[in-house]
Amino acid sequence: MFVPTAYFQNKLKLAIIGQSLFGQEVYSNLRNRAIRWWVCHGPDKDGKQTHSVSSLMTVGAIPRWRLKGKPIARWWRRTDRERRAQRHALLLPVHPHERDRPPGPRLHHLPPSLLPLHRGASAINWTLIHGDKRAGFSVFWADDGLDTGPILLQRECPVEPNDTVDTLYNRFLFPEGIKAMVESVQLIADGKAPRIPQPEEGATYEGIQNKSNAKVDMSLSAESIHNWIRGHDKVPGAWALLDGQVTERERSVSSSCVSVPAQLLVKNLQFEDGKMIPASKYFSSGESSSVELTDDERKTAEEIRSIWKGILSNVPAVEDTTDFFKSGAASMDVVRLVEEVKQKCPSVQLQSEDVYMATTFQDFIQMFVRKLRGEDQEEEFIVDYVSVTSEVNNMSVKMPHQCFINGKFEDAENGKTYNTINPTDGSVICKVAYCSVGDVDRAVAAAKEAYEDGPWGRMNPRDRGSLLYKVADLMEEHQEELATIEALDSGAVYTLALKTHVGMSIQTFRYFAGWCDKIQGKTIPINQARPNRNLTFTRKEPLGVCAIVIPWNYPLMMLAWKSAACLAAGNTLVLKPAQVTPLTALKFAELSVKAGIPKGVINILPGSGGMVGQRLSDHPDIRKLGFTGSTPIGKQIMKSCALSNLKKVSLELGGKSPLIIFHDCDMDKAVRMGMSSVFFNKGENCIAAGRLFVEESIHDEYISRVVEEIKKMKIGDPLDRSTDHGPQNHKAHLDKLLEYCEVGLKEGATLVCGGRQVDRPGFFMEPTVFTDVEDHMFIAKEESFGPVMVVSKFKEGDVDGVLHRANDTEYGLASGVFTRDINKAMYVSERLEAGTVFVNTYNKTDVASPFGGFKQSGFGKDLGQYQLFYREPTVPLESPIYGHV
Repeated sequence: MFVPTAYFQNKLKLAIIGQSLFGQEVYSNLRNRAIRWWVCHGPDKDGKQTHSVSSLMTVGAIPRWRLKGKPIARWWRRTDRERRAQRHALLLPVHPHERDRPPGPRLHHLPPSLLPLHRGASAINWTLIHGDKRAGFSVFWADDGLDTGPILLQRECPVEPNDTVDTLYNRFLFPEGIKAMVESVQLIADGKAPRIPQPEEGATYEGIQNKSNAKVDMSLSAESIHNWIRGHDKVPGAWALLDGQVTERERSVSSSCVSVPAQLLVKNLQFEDGKMIPASKYFSSGESSSVELTDDERKTAEEIRSIWKGILSNVPAVEDTTDFFKSGAASMDVVRLVEEVKQKCPSVQLQSEDVYMATTFQDFIQMFVRKLRGEDQEEEFIVDYVSVTSEVNNMSVKMPHQCFINGKFEDAENGKTYNTINPTDGSVICKVAYCSVGDVDRAVAAAKEAYEDGPWGRMNPRDRGSLLYKVADLMEEHQEELATIEALDSGAVYTLALKTHVGMSIQTFRYFAGWCDKIQGKTIPINQARPNRNLTFTRKEPLGVCAIVIPWNYPLMMLAWKSAACLAAGNTLVLKPAQVTPLTALKFAELSVKAGIPKGVINILPGSGGMVGQRLSDHPDIRKLGFTGSTPIGKQIMKSCALSNLKKVSLELGGKSPLIIFHDCDMDKAVRMGMSSVFFNKGENCIAAGRLFVEESIHDEYISRVVEEIKKMKIGDPLDRSTDHGPQNHKAHLDKLLEYCEVGLKEGATLVCGGRQVDRPGFFMEPTVFTDVEDHMFIAKEESFGPVMVVSKFKEGDVDGVLHRANDTEYGLASGVFTRDINKAMYVSERLEAGTVFVNTYNKTDVASPFGGFKQSGFGKDLGQYQLFYREPTVPLESPIYGHV
């Protein structure tokens, strides 16, 4: 229901108290209704904290509303110092006549659970600890105690077996709570807000858990232990004693403990000193992991000891603790050691990398014996392809469909799947794993272990580059299969997929493979501190675990743009493909294993952005997140990344790229490239020209020639080599495009051609042209992300005027200009506010050329050397002998 803004203005003034993100979101939603505000510790238009205009209203944040189980009276009179610890938002709709006394109608949002069962700040925890099947929240009229006043409205949701405090909050309590607070204000303004008394019977109030009372009681059933662990926040966390050490269990516990009450599955253990290990490794660490040698193996070990002694001639004796490199060995000695051992035992496949991973003699022998026994052989790599792998596009196409974690394809933890659809005819291609938060946590843990303890983190950069070259070679070997999958899953025309979607992906991996051993720091001159000499140098290091979230328009190419640079710098990654186009990412995972990429380095998680993407944004072990997608989602990701652990973020977001065509252009080229700027890849192109400005004297001729060329375009099956224009990616997007065209017509723009769905199965849309588009219109300001050409005239010779119109947008991803006048081209290109300015061309990107946007199109670069994911610490060095020989 639409309510005029004046309706709210006349009835209410509002104050929001609290510094939480929840309070900010409520404020943002209500501010759009132009309500008058008294804001206490709420954000102003620049996102900064503001304070009340009235001393009465400076209620700020309060640490508690109960003391020893009893409400604290007149809480609004407490000092600011006493209020700063409050985490929950309090909204006060204040009638004007109450300005001189304590606020009248007061609402409090209590996110934990459905009242009156649980009350207080820990109610969400107790909902899970008690194993409640339903959770929710209440918005109620605040009394002196803030949690016992009459209820205004309630919302509820089911509790899933593996829900934690975070998942329940992020999935339901946070987004629905914001809507409920806004609805509550409207009910008050309408005079329809109920006051339902809270029943006292059955209500509980249980305090916040702390370290002393968060210990796991091992005598309870597995289900009770499961609920106890998942019901605790990360701090203090549920804990237990193992061998006299305090360990905290990971909160995301497998639901198998519910169905099998005698067992409990614990994934990770975190010790008091902060170190975390997979629980499965607890009993395999230390002495228990050593191999007992047979007599023959001891004899061989002594022969190898003599080899070590021959190489390390400066060492009196080779002990079990002797370190190969600390004893003076160099890289040539590694080759000699490997070759001499191979001569003794030709059956053992020993590599130089094995020496770097086992540097002491004892560790080397342990590694050697395991290889001798065949214990180090990797598990067979099994791919469960989709059941239908029949001949498609004159080839047999094999498509993985499970999530890819730690080098293995496996079902999602919860067993859920979803259908991925062929946009050409709307048929189901296959069922794909629908990953959960637990899958994200497992993938991040695998990536972290691969970075910190696996061979990837210790690998020579040149060897890392060799593996990336192998990835590119395998992609090239399978390019027809990859292009076919891309056509089936995303609707890309096969010939375009072969050249761009797949072709540029191969180029990207080859380009960044070459960068692996060329990432260098630098030295910086600084003042000397006599008599010592000083030197400062920087080195470039990998960040660690990185997350990548990619869109659906170029599924494989966006994967390559993000992940190749990430891997080249030595990072490990967890990647979420778009939910509607996961198949080429999963095929890439298969090829990465065949290329020899170590397990855990690459992890692929299909599923929803709201679940998988949000968890990646929130995860504390991820150090950078790269995202390509819409501006609203990019803002949410940036906010989550900041609140979680201040992880680095790079964003490529929405666009409304202007293309200016002057009368002195090469008309043939301007028509051809202008069409490409809009209709390339069915218009599903982040840098597509969202609006063309055509000089008056050539406007009519230009439109006529464009329409003539559109009539020649063949719309049809993307696997047909003669097809020019394939289906839109998915039905929801097609529906959005049709609605976009309807809005353009209603606002008065002229529909020259197109604007309709093609009368055939699938999600096909006619290439569309609008003219007479004025600056205020919706289609002049908003991105279509489809085959819709939006054209406006500009007056002859009005260069500065058209520049002003072109820059009058919140986006700045790309832009273009067509003119034969080089002075005009340079003048315009310098003044267009966009990350890329095309001059007499369009869609010209290259792997060596940085790509990124300005303003609300995001920040950070893809491609080129500046995309490499690394950190650069500074190392000041002072030495009394530096500079003296």
